[in-house]
Amino acid sequence: MSDSRMDEFVEQVRSHSDILQVVQSYVPLKRKGGRYWGCCPFHHEKTPSFSVVPDKGFFYCFGCHAGGNVFKFISLIENISYFEAIKLQAEKLNIPMPERPKTPAEEAREREIASLRKVNEMARDFFHNCLTMTGYGKPGLSYFAGRGITESVIEEFKLGFAPDAWDKLSSAFVKRGVKPELLLKAGLVSESQRGGIYDRFRGRVIIPIADERGRVVGFGGRVLDDSQPKYLNTQETVLFNKRKLLFGLDRSQRAIKEAGYAIVVEGYMDAISVFGAGVENVVASLGTAFTADHAKKLMRYAKEIYFCYDSDEAGQQATIRALSIAARDTGAVVKVIAVPDGKDPDEFIRKHGAEAFRGLVKEALPLVDYRISYVLSHVRYDTLEGKGRALQEIMPVLSGVKRALLGEYVKKLAQTLMIDEGLVLEELRRYSSAPLEVSEPVRAPIRQAVRENDNAARRAGRLLIRAAYQDASILMHALAVVPLEGIADPVQRQVLSFLQECMDGGASPEDASVQGRLPEEAAAELSRALVEDLGGREEAEAYTDSLRSLRKAYLESQYLAHTEKAEAMMQAGDMKYLEELNEVKRIKNEMDGM
Repeated sequence: MSDSRMDEFVEQVRSHSDILQVVQSYVPLKRKGGRYWGCCPFHHEKTPSFSVVPDKGFFYCFGCHAGGNVFKFISLIENISYFEAIKLQAEKLNIPMPERPKTPAEEAREREIASLRKVNEMARDFFHNCLTMTGYGKPGLSYFAGRGITESVIEEFKLGFAPDAWDKLSSAFVKRGVKPELLLKAGLVSESQRGGIYDRFRGRVIIPIADERGRVVGFGGRVLDDSQPKYLNTQETVLFNKRKLLFGLDRSQRAIKEAGYAIVVEGYMDAISVFGAGVENVVASLGTAFTADHAKKLMRYAKEIYFCYDSDEAGQQATIRALSIAARDTGAVVKVIAVPDGKDPDEFIRKHGAEAFRGLVKEALPLVDYRISYVLSHVRYDTLEGKGRALQEIMPVLSGVKRALLGEYVKKLAQTLMIDEGLVLEELRRYSSAPLEVSEPVRAPIRQAVRENDNAARRAGRLLIRAAYQDASILMHALAVVPLEGIADPVQRQVLSFLQECMDGGASPEDASVQGRLPEEAAAELSRALVEDLGGREEAEAYTDSLRSLRKAYLESQYLAHTEKAEAMMQAGDMKYLEELNEVKRIKNEMDGM
């Protein structure tokens, strides 16, 4: 793929990307004049310092100094590279990426991936047909019926059954021309110590596992009795990575967007039961802990995540870990659906029905309430030592409660522990002098707020950058007045060098692919220059003032440099010092006339 085709692709994605719409999908913003303001998603703050100027196409935070275009925002918020941000936005906009000539290794890898996807589809159909169309599937159908899983749900998820035989799938596929090596790479078979292959899944109901786009990437198998292992997943392959996959997300995306939250359960059987009960905004992690990758994936569809794990001790510990990851690493609003009777969602639905489960969803507890309830139910607080331990375990979440609600929580906690409210407040003050409001979306700080020593020269430099970005001819005039080396700030020199390279090469600095070459600090400084207020001045007036200020600073530095050089030449007996003194005089005359 030529560079020009890639540049056209990037520009097409940029032109169809509304930075305001993209940012608002992550950050609540309020309009003030021609700008939008909100609390920065990249560092903790209570007073909004994060600004978006839609007509310029840039964002900037005056607290942590993050800035850039729409792709820079996506790359920071999703923790991906600039180009990955472009690809992600292109996928959301359904803009296909142009193809480029591939290396032989890339072509081979693509062929392998295509073959793996094809064989996975074949395996899904094989297992599904075994369940629904052959006598092999009778035990599987009985199992699903016993769990209340209907024919329509079986069809929706293409559930299947692996016959209790060593080579039903492998023999059938080899006869159809599928090479054993491909079956091994797909994780559908295992290699025998005596040579040959045998089916990995045997005597199990089979759940096909798909990626977000609905492509089958692996399988989960559950035994019909109490034998071990109860669940067996596809081993890690090119397509199958448990830490990044969420079962059911291909089907639940729209429901999650419409509901405004995702329900996360522990296993795919729970997800299937909840989905079958009519609650379709549900996903499941695949026998592994909930990860930051999972949370980021869900945050693309909704800002709230409800966890509904098993109500036994292991499930509750998993809930606490997941809550921490989702709130800390992504800023999601997290809640907990409490399932009574020590049941998991699947058991609860079978016993009490779909409507009762929907009732549990409506009563989901916010993070703070859940944590307080959990601690109080797991700590014996009838002793002085127990009261102290309960307080210590509750402080991390209590310190994040909004001030408006804090009094009620303090009162409730004091009454429950039978201690004075003052003791709770004292412990709270000792824990944190600056409470963090976790009852609102809170993202782990990607950056830190930075106190900078701004000055007139830096402000003037930004005004010059702003004018030069908007009109390349201005840059030629400006550099004739103040050469590039006369710009004191190194980051601003970097931005102006970038603008000069664009001008010399006939490229537009507005092109997203060109902006992607800017280092992070330079991209942020460019953003600030475009987002910053002009202080009530017109563009032309601001440019003239800035150029005068920069010229004066440049002359002052030159005056000092030539004076020192003249003095050194005099001491060395070099008569050319007179030329230096003439230059000093010329500079002084120009400075006096300013």
